[in-house]
Amino acid sequence: MNTTRTAAPKTRYGHADLDVLRTQGDPLADETVATMFRRKEVGDLNTLMRFFSTAGDKLPEKLPATASAYFDATAMPPSWVDWDVMERARLFFMDNAAHINTGLSFAAMPATYAVPRLSRLLSSTHSLAYPSRRMANTGQFVTYLMQTNSFAEGSKFIPAAQKVRLLHAAVRHHLREGGHWDVEADGLPICQEDMIWGQVCFSLLVLDAMHRLGIHMSEDGAEAYFYAWRVVGAMLGCDLSAVPETLAEARDYCDLYLLRNLGPSPEGVTLNAQLMRMYEDVVPGTLFDPMVPATVRHLVGDTIADWLEVPRSPWDTAAKAVPVFLNLLETVEDSSPFAEWALDKAGSLLAGFELSALTRGRVMHHAIPAELKSEYGVKAPRTGRWVPPAPVH
Repeated sequence: MNTTRTAAPKTRYGHADLDVLRTQGDPLADETVATMFRRKEVGDLNTLMRFFSTAGDKLPEKLPATASAYFDATAMPPSWVDWDVMERARLFFMDNAAHINTGLSFAAMPATYAVPRLSRLLSSTHSLAYPSRRMANTGQFVTYLMQTNSFAEGSKFIPAAQKVRLLHAAVRHHLREGGHWDVEADGLPICQEDMIWGQVCFSLLVLDAMHRLGIHMSEDGAEAYFYAWRVVGAMLGCDLSAVPETLAEARDYCDLYLLRNLGPSPEGVTLNAQLMRMYEDVVPGTLFDPMVPATVRHLVGDTIADWLEVPRSPWDTAAKAVPVFLNLLETVEDSSPFAEWALDKAGSLLAGFELSALTRGRVMHHAIPAELKSEYGVKAPRTGRWVPPAPVH
C-alpha cells in the first residue's frame, strides 16, 4: 500500500508576515496628516478640497504647503501599470457592473463587518452612522476607477484615491493619538494588514460572490479585475512588497486573514443591520425586502450571517435560486448580439440607478474628520470560466 502523503501546498503568507503588517501604516500619508493637525490646517484643507476633484486641475492656491506636496507626490499612477490589462478590467466591469455592485453590497461589506477590529474602527466615525454614505463613496469610487479616463487628465479617480488615503491616515491619527485604541492587542488602526485585506475584499470576495450567483467569468477577466484593485492598493498606500500579485496569492492572504480576524461583535451586528435597512429603503416597496437578508446570507454563508444576526426566512430558498435565473438570462444573452446589448444596457442602467439612489445625485467628497464619535473622546485641535478552488482541508 502506498503511504506517501502529498505535502500541503506552500503559501506565500504566514502569521508572522501578517503580524508585521499589523504594526505598519502609510508613512507618507501619516506624516502629511500629522503635520496638518499640528499646524491646525485640516479645516482649510477640507474646504479647499471641495474645489479639487479632477486630475489635471490646478491645486487651490491657498492649499497648505504640506498638502500640496502630498498631492504632487501622489498625482501619478504607478509606473508599472499594464494599460492593456486595465482596459480588460474596464471591459469586465462594463459587462458585469450590476453583479459587481451586488457583490460589493451584499458580500464584501458584510464580510468586513464580521471582523470585530474593523467594525469597532468603522463605528468610530460619524459618517459610518450613515451606511448609505459609505456605500455611495464606495460605489462612486469603483465607477471612477472603471471609466476610460480614470488615470488621465480629467480623471475623477485619482483625486478620490488621494483623499481616501488621507482619510485613512486621519482615522489612524485620531485613534492612535487619542489613546483610545489598544495598539498592543489590535495593532495599528487601518494597518497594512487591513489595507491589503480591503483590496482583496473588494476584488476576490466580489468575484466569489459573482461565482455564487452563477455569473460566468473568464479567468482573464477575473485576473484583470483583481489587477485593477492591485493598482488601487498601490495608490492607497499599500506596501507592494506584501500585496498579493495573483488571485491565487490573494486566496492565500484572504484565508489567513479571515482565520486570524473573523468573529462576532455588537458593532458588526449594528453596522450590518443599518446596511440592510438602507438596501430595503433603496428597493421600491416592501414586497422584496426579505430578499435583502436572504441574499446576504446566501453570499456570506451561515456562519458569518449568524454572527451578524441576519434573520432567516423562507426567502433564503429563493435566494439560492437566483443563479438559475441568471443562467437563464445568460442563455438569452448568448442567443443574439441584440440580446447581449440589451441585457448589458439594462445591467448598466441598474448599476447607475443603485449609485444614484445612494448618492442622491451628489458628488461624494472625502474629507478628513476633525474628530471621531464623542464616545471616543478624540477631538482634533481645530478564458474558461473562472471557478474558485475547492477548500483545502
